[in-house]
Amino acid sequence: MQYRTLGRTGVQVSSLVLGAMNFGAIGRTTQDEATAIVDAALEAGINLIDTADMYGAGESEVMVGKAIAGRRDDVVLATKAGLPMGDGHNQRGSSRRWLVTELDNSLRRLGVDHVDLYQVHRWDPETGDEETLSALTDLQRAGKIRYFGSSTFPAYRIVQAQWAARDHRLSRYVTEQPSYSILQRGVEAHVLPATEQYGLGVLVWSPLASGWLSGAVREGREIATHRSAIRPERFDLSLPSNRARLDAVERLAKVADEAGLTMIQLALGFVTAHPAVTSAIIGPRTPDHLRAQLAAADTVLSADVLDAVDAIVAPGVDLAPEEKYDTPPALLAPSLRRR
Repeated sequence: MQYRTLGRTGVQVSSLVLGAMNFGAIGRTTQDEATAIVDAALEAGINLIDTADMYGAGESEVMVGKAIAGRRDDVVLATKAGLPMGDGHNQRGSSRRWLVTELDNSLRRLGVDHVDLYQVHRWDPETGDEETLSALTDLQRAGKIRYFGSSTFPAYRIVQAQWAARDHRLSRYVTEQPSYSILQRGVEAHVLPATEQYGLGVLVWSPLASGWLSGAVREGREIATHRSAIRPERFDLSLPSNRARLDAVERLAKVADEAGLTMIQLALGFVTAHPAVTSAIIGPRTPDHLRAQLAAADTVLSADVLDAVDAIVAPGVDLAPEEKYDTPPALLAPSLRRR
């Protein structure tokens, strides 16, 4: 396992992060299975576990808390808040009112007195940066969180938040968690340069592109992954973007074969090769999934392999632009573009 410094925090974290989104109902993972996955991950050298309040409506946090009981200090523990946790108008977002309330809920579910990294799950256009940063700074000073970060922020919001922290003399976001894979490279154009400029640690999610890069999706083979059952439209080959992804996967498979790599090794080795990226988040549903992903822990891709990937999916290109998560709201809502 490789270890890297998380931004400018001085904290050493593994190049692979155990993501717990699939713990519980989402991934049909039981507590015993989740604990076995955590056991194997820690034994392999993974030291950062990432979850969120809304994963299974809190179920993931509960399962993570039980799995790390008695060894809290061995784990760099990260969670997130901001996406809806109920039907109430104020059960979401990044207001002081909600973040303070929901952190206490997360600490209770996790069974801990603090988290190492507290992340705003999505940028909240209804809440000003000063409001959010002042709340997070106070939670940090109270000892409930050690650091805080952002997740899936557009590049200009990453920059704006850094300026706001400076102008108001508040603590700043020290990490960003974007979606990044060989098939979705848009963050290379703006987000990753911004994180490098401000020295943020970067924990990338969906490096296997929702299973497209796991080796399970190939031409002429029935697509029967867990994710395809949940979001079938993202695997519908009648859609041009999905056909483009499958064509790219077939070409990438040849690159992997010639390099003596699995598709998972190629995919994880690619994202962790980027100088802006600290770690890749993996989200295994089973111990077998974890073992296949751990095989990529020490994968270092040669320049020839990286060049071959660039020839298949050009730098900065998203093959499924409709699945971008950091698109500025003005590009999604016509009302924001018209008088």
